[in-house]
Amino acid sequence: MVLWLTVLITVIASGFAYSMRGEALAARNTMSLSQARAAADGAVERMAFELMRPRNLADVWKADGLSHSWKDGDIEIVATAVDEGARIDLNTASDALLKGLLQNVGGLDTDAAQRVLEAILDWRDGDELRRPNGAEAPEYRASGLKYVPSNRRFESTGELGRVLGVTPALMAKVADSVTVYSQHSGINPATASRDVLLSLPGITPDRVDAFIAGRAEALAQRLPIPPLPAAQAYTAGAVIAWRISAQARAPDGVTFVRDAVLSTQFSARRPLVVLLWQEGAPLPRPEAAPTDQNAMQK
Repeated sequence: MVLWLTVLITVIASGFAYSMRGEALAARNTMSLSQARAAADGAVERMAFELMRPRNLADVWKADGLSHSWKDGDIEIVATAVDEGARIDLNTASDALLKGLLQNVGGLDTDAAQRVLEAILDWRDGDELRRPNGAEAPEYRASGLKYVPSNRRFESTGELGRVLGVTPALMAKVADSVTVYSQHSGINPATASRDVLLSLPGITPDRVDAFIAGRAEALAQRLPIPPLPAAQAYTAGAVIAWRISAQARAPDGVTFVRDAVLSTQFSARRPLVVLLWQEGAPLPRPEAAPTDQNAMQK
C-alpha cells in the first residue's frame, strides 16, 4: 500500500508540474503577444506621425511602400505605408478598371467579367432596375440566396463576396486589389501593386513588370518615378488616406501585425480618422530601410 501510495503521489505531482508548466508557457505567450500588439499599434502611430511631417525635410517618410525597420526595446518592428489610391475603389472606380480586374486578375472571360461587373454596379446603385447582364433581387432569390443587393455603396471590401457571381475563388484573387476608402475613379500607379496595374485596359504583363522594375530603381535612388502611359486616363488625384501595416516580433518569436487605414482631416482637433483597424497577416521579410533606434526618442 505504501508503494502504491508513493506511485500515486508521484503521478499527481508530475501532472501538477506539467500543468503548471503549460500555464506558465501560456502566460508567457500571452504577455509576449500583448507586448507585440502594443508595439505594432505604436508603430502605426509612429508611421502616421512620420507621414504628416513637412515634406521638405530630408529624412521624411513617404507612403511609397518602402519598409522601415527599427527596434523598440527587444521587439523588432517593420512598417510600411501606401496611399489608398494604390487600390481600386469598389464604389467609384471606372467600369473599365473593374472589368480589367475581373478579367486580368480574377481570370474571368469577357462575358463572365461583364456579368459580374454589372452585378457589382447593380449592388451599389440606389435603384431596383436591373442592368442587361446584372442582378437585382429576383436574380438573387432565383439563385437560392437569402439576401438581396443592398442598393447602396459598399461598406467594406468583404461585401464584394456577396455579389452574385463573385465566387470564393474570385474573391481570393481580387481582395487585395480593392478598397472602399480611396473615393477615386482611378489609381495611383506610383504605389499600385502588379495586380492593380494589370487591371489597366490595354496593358501587358511585360509592360507592367518593366514599369515596376523602373519604379523600384527610382525609389531606391530617390528619383522621380517614370510615367506609365497606359495609366494616364486612370490616374487618381491626391488620396488623403494611408494603408499602414506594422509587424512587431518579440524575442521569443511571437509576432503581431496591425493593418490600418487612416485618413487625414487637416484639422488640429482631429488630424486623423481611423477607417480600418484589424489584425493582419505576417509581412514578408523585405529589404527594410533601417531606421535609427534613437529616432524613437523624438
